[in-house]
Amino acid sequence: MSAQKPARPAPGKSVRPAPGKSAPDSTRRSEKSRRAIYDAALALVVEVGYPKTTIEGIAARAGVGKQTIYRWWSSKADVLMEAFLDLAERSQQEVAAEPVTHVFPDTGDVAADLKTVLRATVDELRDPRFEAPSRALAAEGVVNEELGRELVAKLMQPSLDLYMTRLRAAQAAGQVREGLDLRIALEFFISPLAQRWLQHTGPISHEYTDTLVDYALHGLAPR
Repeated sequence: MSAQKPARPAPGKSVRPAPGKSAPDSTRRSEKSRRAIYDAALALVVEVGYPKTTIEGIAARAGVGKQTIYRWWSSKADVLMEAFLDLAERSQQEVAAEPVTHVFPDTGDVAADLKTVLRATVDELRDPRFEAPSRALAAEGVVNEELGRELVAKLMQPSLDLYMTRLRAAQAAGQVREGLDLRIALEFFISPLAQRWLQHTGPISHEYTDTLVDYALHGLAPR
């Protein structure tokens, strides 16, 4: 005996859930799909690399239709950028006592503030969940100029802007010399850390980034 097909509602009439049953929560379903897509994209870029990661592969891994992905993102790069930002924010929230706010600390002591942020960066770079996909994207960004520029614009530039704002405040407070090119000064803090991490030229630690700040702010000449 074949199963009976449910009767369709008459035009213009809505279907109400049966007593005791709630209607499906589309918001929750969308968030679950989005999370699955994030996880699938990050896993694939580590397993097969950026060039071989495809929208179709992400969709299959996440258990969704590829049209679901195209409805929210225009390319795999957009998916990965957003997944990466989400991962970074979640990792910060897990260790923060309060909700994460995207503001550079300003205690009045620029050295202490720089050390605080760079220590948090070290913790993030050493987090296995963050390290593998970020290395994969960074490596591809070296050979793929378009992706590299997109990585800088979407992932790095917002953080660089926060550094610049804090350094300008320090300069106004007399803690940083007038006339310096602050964009170059900023590289004293972040470029050595990035090189060590990317090229494995040495260990990264809180002690290392604290020393970077001391050397950058006070120079190498005898005092």
